[in-house]
Amino acid sequence: MARPLIVIAGCDDGTYLVEVGASADEDQLAARQEGAALERERPLGLAPSWAAGHVLDVDAAGSTIVLLLDRRPPLVVSHDGGQTWDERGAGLPAGRAVAIGENPDHVLYGARNRLYVSGDGGRFWRVLAVELPEIHDVAWG
Repeated sequence: MARPLIVIAGCDDGTYLVEVGASADEDQLAARQEGAALERERPLGLAPSWAAGHVLDVDAAGSTIVLLLDRRPPLVVSHDGGQTWDERGAGLPAGRAVAIGENPDHVLYGARNRLYVSGDGGRFWRVLAVELPEIHDVAWG
């Protein structure tokens, strides 16, 4: 049996582990760690100069880079180390954090109190059914 897909949200009151189901009906809160903080490296040096002053978060895996920007649409993705960029996430609300999974097509997006997942590099998104307190950071578990 495949291990469940877990995402982590760093919130005001701790970290939340959410199990991503095959559909919204199957998403569930797996655990909550009160007072725990989520810490991960942010490769800010990978952000291009044209994004200066607009970058809210960045993550990278291999040659894939995802930038969360303070604009619409909120995401830009590069699959060639920053040589070219594609806009993503036109329908997403304002974001707080973004993270790439082990598979660079898996992108996690944290808005005010909701998590969104993409399995295709940010082209299509699914909101997770679990509503959380104010989100500050996200990561894959």
